[in-house]
Amino acid sequence: QVQLVESGGGLVQAGASLRLSCACNRRTFSDYNMGWFRQAPGKEREFVAAIDWSGKFTYYQDSVKERFTISRDNAKKTVNLQMNSLRPEDTAVYYCAADQFSPVKSVPRSTYEYEYWGQGTQVTVSS
Repeated sequence: QVQLVESGGGLVQAGASLRLSCACNRRTFSDYNMGWFRQAPGKEREFVAAIDWSGKFTYYQDSVKERFTISRDNAKKTVNLQMNSLRPEDTAVYYCAADQFSPVKSVPRSTYEYEYWGQGTQVTVSS
């Protein structure tokens, strides 16, 4: 069973930065594509960023491009989300998710394509 634990959330002012981390318990962490999603109150969970198993390829939601950076360290079994220039509309619970790599499919960007999820970490950006 894959277990994911997020950390790094908090309350910040607009324009500030936060770095979220997600730790995985699996020795074969590099077998998984990883994603970050977020869910604001009353809204559906949405894609934020994803990174392939190797760390070579990254994908972003348009609203976070140039502000957020996803990265991973396969040796440490972690995936990170560096969030800069935060805005009040970035306020949400942030979740990391894992999807086992397959050579016949691309890095997923939909919630239903991810098999494993963390418990989430709250990010609140005040104006």
